[in-house]
Amino acid sequence: MGTPAGMRVLNQRAVLDRLRRGGPATRPQIAKDTGLSKPTVGQALLDLEQHRLVRPIGRTTAGPGRSAMVYEVNPAAGHVLGVDIGRQRIRVAVADLAGSVIARVDERNRCRTAGALVRTVRDLAVRTVSDAGLSLAEMVVKVVGTPGVPRDRTLLHAPNLPGWERPGLLDELETLLGPDLVVENDANLAAVGERAYGAARGVDVFVCVTVGTGIGMGIVVDGRLFRGANGAAGEVGYLPYPSDVDGAARGRLESAVAAESVVALARSRGLGSVKSARDVFALARGGDARALDVVRDEAERLAFVVASVAAVIDPELVVLGGGIGSNTDLLGPPLAEALARLTPLAPRIVAGELGDGAVLSGAVAIGLAAARDLVFDRRGEVTL
Repeated sequence: MGTPAGMRVLNQRAVLDRLRRGGPATRPQIAKDTGLSKPTVGQALLDLEQHRLVRPIGRTTAGPGRSAMVYEVNPAAGHVLGVDIGRQRIRVAVADLAGSVIARVDERNRCRTAGALVRTVRDLAVRTVSDAGLSLAEMVVKVVGTPGVPRDRTLLHAPNLPGWERPGLLDELETLLGPDLVVENDANLAAVGERAYGAARGVDVFVCVTVGTGIGMGIVVDGRLFRGANGAAGEVGYLPYPSDVDGAARGRLESAVAAESVVALARSRGLGSVKSARDVFALARGGDARALDVVRDEAERLAFVVASVAAVIDPELVVLGGGIGSNTDLLGPPLAEALARLTPLAPRIVAGELGDGAVLSGAVAIGLAAARDLVFDRRGEVTL
């Protein structure tokens, strides 16, 4: 990068990074913040504007002296597609490079086979990008969040989506959605989303535990996702929880704490009319004693998870999310009591701030991080 062309590229990147980090600025402000000369900044801005990576948005009006042009990163320079595939819902969003969601679709997952699910995801993606006035081919990066662990072009440990572990499925997904596809575990994306936009902003060591149809955990250490040697870090459903259930496929802990177990517990306590965990929590919130007992049992089982994680990872924060985990108003007090009996290690426990949008937010955040570099690398030859 010692050549004039190479230095010009470095200058462009420095100016672009300054605008991304610090927001709109004038040429003198950028020069001051980057240490580059005003003429160098001016040339970099000209190059970036020619490649549609930055744009002028007006002139300064306050203060003495002549007004100066204000520049910002051009949000329309690229777009990312985020997809959240859950057992109950499929959510899709398109965001520009500023992180603004410009189109979103949320549909119930009625698919009974993996093939049908892949086609449905593709159809929803096409509809969403069309709503944004774009096409799939214009998406710089596509990020799909899904239960399971992507490894060697296959998804492992995804028993809640029938057929989702079959060989070749990820290749089919990429064929239908196009290149530059990233597939990531949904709990990992929820952790990324909560750190970027939610309850874990500014926290470098934390875990995000999502409890719903299943249970998963995203782990962030030193500000980065920790995936483990084989991508399975955070698969807490396989913790050796005391249970009569065979844990080889779904996991003993998952069978004990996920939605089906909450419903089964409620019915065993005489609440035969409940159809979902949501029904149970609604009854508990209304003061039903039997439902409150079920919530207390669920909290004690979750305390086992938190105590196990605290002893190994020592997180500063535990973020609870998912359809069950988000009920921290009910789960919080009995969870704290159970933790006090289990361990002296008590991390702070909070509700996720993003609700059912956590996975999608994480997909967008990861997509933006990759897309911002890609649009710069693909901007074309530098004009000399």
